[in-house]
Amino acid sequence: MVKGTRWLAPWKDSFERPVIYHCVTRVVERRLAFGQEEKEKLRTFMRMYENFSGCRVLAYCLMCNHVHLLLEVPPMVEGGLSDADLLKRLRAIHGEALVAEIAKELAEARKKVRDGLADESLVSRIHERFTYRMHDLGEFMKALLQRFTRWFNVKHERTGTLWESRFKSVLVEDGIAAKTMAAYIDLNPVRAGMVTDPAEYRWSSYGEAMGGGPKGNGKKARAGLVRAITAHKGGEADARHWAGRVSKEYRMLLLEEGQEQLKEVVTEAGKRVVKVVRKGLNKAAVNVELAQLQRSRDVAMSRMLRSRVRYFTDGAVIGSREFVDDVFRKCRQRFGSKRENGARKWRGSGAAAAGMLWSARDLQKGIG
Repeated sequence: MVKGTRWLAPWKDSFERPVIYHCVTRVVERRLAFGQEEKEKLRTFMRMYENFSGCRVLAYCLMCNHVHLLLEVPPMVEGGLSDADLLKRLRAIHGEALVAEIAKELAEARKKVRDGLADESLVSRIHERFTYRMHDLGEFMKALLQRFTRWFNVKHERTGTLWESRFKSVLVEDGIAAKTMAAYIDLNPVRAGMVTDPAEYRWSSYGEAMGGGPKGNGKKARAGLVRAITAHKGGEADARHWAGRVSKEYRMLLLEEGQEQLKEVVTEAGKRVVKVVRKGLNKAAVNVELAQLQRSRDVAMSRMLRSRVRYFTDGAVIGSREFVDDVFRKCRQRFGSKRENGARKWRGSGAAAAGMLWSARDLQKGIG
């Protein structure tokens, strides 16, 4: 048995290594509570707290009664934030009047330090009033969900909790695990029968990435997906790297046929938009990349991602065998005394990923 439902990386307090989590939270009683306005507001709050906290949303999907986030928690800058950086982050969630008060307080504290009337701890205490909520999984989710709940309750004239329980989190390795998890998240509306093409669903990372121009809202979503796909190669969250091979490979993973191309065009209004150009289903027209993709089992992976795979939400830790075993060794107390290693092979509906992805939980029921 693996003890507990919340997983935090053993290295979460490191100044060097980021952590990636898949977080899932559901509306109380699984009610279909979110329409277009609710999803738009939730996404707005998500971006606000992303800018405040320093955490990065790599992929997301806002459904009618639950939310998926692939969240990267980078380490805090060693030595802390500068005063300017702290104030910039505060502007993401607070009004200018409050930020001005804090700026004044910092300036006065800095003057006392220069005049020898106080030491640096005076400034540090001001920073710590806010920085404890940054670069932290629990604080990010708590702030986001509480802020949205307050808005939702006022709008719908209700009181009480909105979420059925504490959110679940799965620790995810960068590389193939993060890329596959992102695809699983973006395919939620396809599995639910809401759309046939994930690009058509506005409230997901892929739908947002495909719907906005370089200077539009899509830039943040594209940057997150680039990071999810290339983090293991040292890739930064840079939307400029989305065009070309990165976006094509990701779309080929999302779509079983893999015979669609992305093309950037300029509209009459001068706006640059990424469009999907569909090719015919003539097998002879499949390019060399698709043939390589089929040989590498990505087509089988794409089919798997269109099914419900419990490992993505209940696997506790997901990644390579080495990654899961390493977490097992560092969190040995969370496992039964008779257990010898951490990695468990995927079965059932997750069988297409067996040998590439492993989990810390050996799921016995409901895996397809």
